[in-house]
Amino acid sequence: MVGAAARDPQGAALSAEPIFRRDGDRFVPTEHARGPWDPGAQHGGAPAALLAEAVREPGFHVARLTYDFVGPVPVDRPLGAETRLVRPGGRLQLVEADLLLDDGAPVVRLRAMRLRRGDVADLPADPDDGPPAGGPDAAVASDFPLEAPGALGFHRTAMDIRFAGGTTYGRGPAQTWFRFARPLVDGDRPSPLALVAAAADFGNGVSRILDFERHLFVNTDLTIHLRREPEGDWVMLDARTRVERHGVGLAVSTLYDERGAIGLSAQSLYVAER
Repeated sequence: MVGAAARDPQGAALSAEPIFRRDGDRFVPTEHARGPWDPGAQHGGAPAALLAEAVREPGFHVARLTYDFVGPVPVDRPLGAETRLVRPGGRLQLVEADLLLDDGAPVVRLRAMRLRRGDVADLPADPDDGPPAGGPDAAVASDFPLEAPGALGFHRTAMDIRFAGGTTYGRGPAQTWFRFARPLVDGDRPSPLALVAAAADFGNGVSRILDFERHLFVNTDLTIHLRREPEGDWVMLDARTRVERHGVGLAVSTLYDERGAIGLSAQSLYVAER
């Protein structure tokens, strides 16, 4: 289309306002990082995607990402990222990354396992594990129930979100496709790993079994296991949530791209009435 903005591999318009802006070695969030629980705090997918970019390494596959959300991540303060190699090696590496406030306090901590890429011969054919309800072209948007139309936020303006298999933002399991709707940092193209991290943090929200208006069900952590990185523009969650009466829940998602399954994610949930 003549005059259309260039778009990255996840469909994000490169000229759109990003989720974060660089300021030296700091990252300054925009309103597109905001989450649904607190107008002053970010959605967990925004810092998760930012730290995922920090642990990538040429020649290695990031097989596991484990995040601990140790404090609210503010929308109105710059953030720094520190990365350290805990277990060096030619075959596997353990790396840690912290997202820090300007006073040095950590708000998100990540431990990632990197495995050396290679070739393995004589493998059996892949099973038929394609997306269970078709691709993103057959999926449709669903209105987020908690806020007025036009509000900015990671869950509204940072991601293109479409529901498949007749599911919606209503209660119960969900099959939901995600891609970036704008750049993650400045005009940079976000990596496939960042897309997975951004999408996986939505599992508890899209598969909720409680009302947003009456309950909190905030994830305190996020763990992602990947057997491969996604191919194409989209990642899908086939997500389910269970909540126990003592105020703890678990959201579990199978992760897909348009070719098939790529991994799993899980979130521990703190559950309470508002």
